[in-house]
Amino acid sequence: MSEHSTMKLIDAHHHLWEPQALPYGWLRQLGQPKPFGDPTAIQRNYLPKDYLDDAGQAEDVELISTVHVQADGALPDPVAETLWLESLKSTIPSAIVGFADLASPDLPKVLEGHAQSPRFRGVRQIIGKLADRPDLSFTLDDLLEKSAWQNGFSLLKEFNLSFDLQLYPEQMEGAAQFLGKHPETKVVIDHAGCPYDQTDQGLELWGVGVEQLSQLENVHVKLSGFGMYSKDWDAENTERIFQKLYQTFGAGRLMWGSNFPVDRLMQSYGHCVKQLQTWIASLSKDEQDDIAWRSAAKFYRLDLGKSHG
Repeated sequence: MSEHSTMKLIDAHHHLWEPQALPYGWLRQLGQPKPFGDPTAIQRNYLPKDYLDDAGQAEDVELISTVHVQADGALPDPVAETLWLESLKSTIPSAIVGFADLASPDLPKVLEGHAQSPRFRGVRQIIGKLADRPDLSFTLDDLLEKSAWQNGFSLLKEFNLSFDLQLYPEQMEGAAQFLGKHPETKVVIDHAGCPYDQTDQGLELWGVGVEQLSQLENVHVKLSGFGMYSKDWDAENTERIFQKLYQTFGAGRLMWGSNFPVDRLMQSYGHCVKQLQTWIASLSKDEQDDIAWRSAAKFYRLDLGKSHG
């Protein structure tokens, strides 16, 4: 990537919220620790203008589209978040990934509710759980092993929906076995597979899981959330993670996400984009475009117009 070229970019993972507009849980629990640390600084309104102010810090970038990912699985009515996003009357985001409990008997009704938005593209339900690390766990249940959850996942294909899968390396083998039975459902692994243990042993376990998941052609990965488990991350100390994902999944199944405002707790938007630019600098123009915007556009079915190819 030349020093002065402008990179087209899709942010495939960010959040917006207004804590008093919806009955959020964690956003109102001021200062209560989360798996990614102390959330106090972001437990406030984060609206399209705030996001665009942050994104404006990135240099040599043309932000052409964004994807909003659900912010709170504890909302009594998950459809309310999608309807709230529509009420903002903003072009941000371009696509919506909503929450749904795949084990719920009300799942069809919830998916139909989300589908009121023409921007609705998929579902995220975080399954990340570590038996010996409740501080890092997002759920008490082993969702992958629940038959009701498995049946709910099967329903996604009928609605032409993708699934954002956030899990830990210890869960990857089981996830690969399960997803292998559902090749028709597009899946993207959030936050690079959450390599929370960045010792050599931890990254070896993560790498084995990455290799297993990469064998499934319907599975993609987001280069996002690096700040959640490494507060001082930069392009150098995450190069090993990027290279493993690039070598296993290829550029065509990688996409980038800021995870803002969560990663705002650790780094600026400009810093996050700069790391992406550093990672992909030596790749071909086609591969750079795949990672920066084309993979996300295909995965989330974004209408970018003819100008973006």
